[in-house]
Parts: sequence; structure tokens; C-alpha cells
Amino acid sequence: MALPLYLAMTASEISAYDPFPTNFAYMACHFSPYSQGLSNLPASLPEKAMLILNDNFPCQSHCPGLVAQQLLETVEKFHYESLLLDFQRPPTPETEQMVQIIQSALPCPLALPPAYVQNWDGPVFLPPCPLHITPEEYLAPWSGHEIWLEAALCQEEVRITEDGSTFIPHFPTDGLQGGFFDQTLFCNYRSTIEDDTVCFTLYDTRESLIKKLAHAQALGVTRAVGLWQELSKKHHL
Repeated sequence: MALPLYLAMTASEISAYDPFPTNFAYMACHFSPYSQGLSNLPASLPEKAMLILNDNFPCQSHCPGLVAQQLLETVEKFHYESLLLDFQRPPTPETEQMVQIIQSALPCPLALPPAYVQNWDGPVFLPPCPLHITPEEYLAPWSGHEIWLEAALCQEEVRITEDGSTFIPHFPTDGLQGGFFDQTLFCNYRSTIEDDTVCFTLYDTRESLIKKLAHAQALGVTRAVGLWQELSKKHHL
């Protein structure tokens, strides 16, 4: 598969992994709860990887200049080729200022989540494509952006009655294999009938995810980022 798939690992996962995956993403870095800077910056890691900064701890009261300097030193030290700001909290004036200062300080590509790209023409990092939506429909609003896509083995239940459809996401269930492959949604499915309800179980397998990512690449996705514990070993792509 030509689309680069970065496996994101925590610090504890890194210590137990040898060798590192070809495309490696370090996801342990966060805003410090004790200072105005960052915690868990890497000390020694492979070069040419992706650095991920999360906002598990909010960035309010942190110094944007200090944070940007710490990231710059880390990127230059390890020759990181990209930075992903995996911010899950809603934007605030403080976080938007933080993003602007980080972006202006770093020499490498920077990807932002959808909530932060209103005035941004750089890469956007999107959650996995919902299984009941075609990749074309999901990615269309981001035409013109470079797209980084989260890669995950998803599962979803679609219940259809006379009153309409209900879409219920599920945690992936190990062992779901086979079924039928949908050439439009790029996932597998099974169907059952319960009284007056038709129930479809949509789910990814290793094979369907490979096909989906290849199709997403043709639609403009340039990088995929997935969790090591989900996609490594038996699910390694």
C-alpha cells in the first residue's frame, strides 16, 4: 500500500516494541500539568517519524513561545517529518493563538483537526470515515486541503424500520470476518431481519481497511494514522 500508515504509540508501548514500525508516530507528548511547557517529549527515538501533541491536559495558562520552542528543538533533534496536533477540546482564543505560534515556528508540515481549520490551508486530520457514508461524501468538504485520515477498524449497526434509519457505532468485535464487501462504502456487512426491523452490521476487516485507504488516497488522503495496539501484530497493515 503506497499510502503511508503511521502507527501511533505511547511511551509505555514504545519500551516494549522492537523494532519500531517503518512509519512511526510518537503520541505521548502533552501539555504539562506542572509548568507552562510540555511533558513527555521524546528523549531518544527513530528519525523521520511523526510527532503528535494531544490536549488531554488543557493548554490554557501555558506559554505559546515556550511550547513552540520545545517542539522546534525536538523536531530538529530527531528530524521529525511532521507534527499532528490531536486536539479534542473545542477551540478557544488561547488554543487558537497556541496553534498559530506553533505553526509559524516549525519547519515541518503541521496537521490540525477540523475545528481549527476555518482559516487554515494546510493539512487537516480527520476522524475515521463513518461506515454508512461513502469516502467520497465524507472527504468532499475538505477538497483543496491535504488530508490526513485516522485509520481504525470500525464497526457500526444500521437499523431500518418504517420510521427511518438509526446508526449506532460499536466498539470493534474481534473475530468478525467474512460477510459481504460493499464496493461503495468500502466495508463488510451482514444483515438480519428482526420482526419489522432490518439490521445491518457494518464492519472493517484488515482487507477492507486496506481497500478503503487505497481508495482514500485516490481521493486526496496523503497520510493515515492509526493506533499501534489496534493495527499492529495480527491487524498490521
